[in-house]
Amino acid sequence: MLDVGKWPVFALLPPEELRLIRQACVFGSAANEALYVTVNDEVFALGTNCSGCLGLGDLQSTIEPRRIDVLCGKKIESLSYGTGPHVVIATTDGEVFAWGHNGYSQLGNGTTNHGLTPALVSTNLLSKRVTEVACGSHHTIALTTDGEVFAWGYNNSGQVGSGSTANQPTPRRVSSCLQNKVVVNIACGQLCSMAVLDNGEIYGWGYNCNGQLGLGNNGNQQTPCRIAALQGVNIVRVACGYAHTLALTDEGMVYAWGANSYGQLGTGNKSNQALPTLINTDKERMVEVAACHTSHTSAAKTQSGQVLMWGQCRGQAVASPHLTHFSSTDDVFACFATPAVTWHLLSVDGDDYLTVAQSLKKEFDSPEISDLKFLVDGKCIHVHKALLKIRCEHFRTLLNETDEDTLEIHQFSYLVYRAFLEYLYTDTINLPPEDAIGLLDLATFYRETRLKRLCQETIKRGISEENAVTLLSAAVKYEARDLEEFCFKFCVNHLTAVTQTQAFADMDHDLLKNFISKASCYGAFKN
Repeated sequence: MLDVGKWPVFALLPPEELRLIRQACVFGSAANEALYVTVNDEVFALGTNCSGCLGLGDLQSTIEPRRIDVLCGKKIESLSYGTGPHVVIATTDGEVFAWGHNGYSQLGNGTTNHGLTPALVSTNLLSKRVTEVACGSHHTIALTTDGEVFAWGYNNSGQVGSGSTANQPTPRRVSSCLQNKVVVNIACGQLCSMAVLDNGEIYGWGYNCNGQLGLGNNGNQQTPCRIAALQGVNIVRVACGYAHTLALTDEGMVYAWGANSYGQLGTGNKSNQALPTLINTDKERMVEVAACHTSHTSAAKTQSGQVLMWGQCRGQAVASPHLTHFSSTDDVFACFATPAVTWHLLSVDGDDYLTVAQSLKKEFDSPEISDLKFLVDGKCIHVHKALLKIRCEHFRTLLNETDEDTLEIHQFSYLVYRAFLEYLYTDTINLPPEDAIGLLDLATFYRETRLKRLCQETIKRGISEENAVTLLSAAVKYEARDLEEFCFKFCVNHLTAVTQTQAFADMDHDLLKNFISKASCYGAFKN
């Protein structure tokens, strides 16, 4: 559970107020400005209020939280900030609001007057639905549901992507190489911008004197340029530090490039890299990369929940990924970044009050008040008949026909059956991806449609060149169409490596025939 109290700016808030916080962001040159959203969707701000960045309508600092009335009731989907600072949010309705420093038109309102209260960014965005925003030092980019990118603000190095170095006073679509492409993720360094496409390609533009665009040179770019060195590598997420970039692949690997004077690339040295470099993470699969344009700190989270950090860590230069005891990348920035800002919008869990869902989760496999146990592979799993009847049609029928208090299961393994029962209590899957195939089999057998969908998502996160064919075969067997399409595309994108695996050599004849036919239509065998 994330402790927002790790950020000193929240230190004076009483416990009863801290318990209400559900989203939070800490920013500013000394990490002494903060915004937070309560469980009631009220938005508050506190801190030094440089350039009116708290959105309170004045320039007064405040040590006690003050409510930002215009944002109350607006559900915040994405939030980012610059070094002015200026602040930009996207709501769940797809609207964009901006306020704070505006010396370079980074608020997108066509002026250079600071914005003391949140104002809707309307030019060219009124008919769009924005899902993500990202800020550099004094520029802003926004991503729409259509996969389009809009940019505005400071443009001395081409970071707006307009083809010039003139500042951009209102949102302008970044087209050029991104025309007719679908962007799925964005990030900004101090003076550069990055975009990840739905096909795994990654583009960068803007300042490049440290190689942070990953193009193999140090020339600034005024329009988006594809990082050709990552041809054949499928990028799914990107994060930008002050002058370095981290990218996460669909196989859980991390590439880094750009400035490295603090070891922020994790290469074991302090030499800048103008081309993407694969980071050694001891073969652990990564699921998250984290960086912030205000610092030279890097962090990543493994599939097993371990958190690594490197780069500038409280004045020290840590040149290789260092294993921490943290459970979240947010903790790295709270404890070791300079300034200790949040790298993204925090989501804060509640405290010791248990919701219905939390109470049910707590009672799973607890013998104290259970009235039924399953015996699987010689091991017991304690459950409650009423809950099973409510949650699963199979159990409603089964338990209405028997009064037994112990049932033996032979068709499925203990690991899979326990995961299934736990899902009925929690709505989540607690299984590593490689074991989720067995649960997919169970979900198909019990006709649990939602569980089947969750299994597919879990399996997707574990796909690799070695197991892609095995997962594809399982998807076909269990008629998991979405997973089948995902595995097929992965196999095509990694065709050379996949065809050299033993699983491909052992592939069922009919499946192989269908795969080759479909891959041909996909253009996989064209020169």
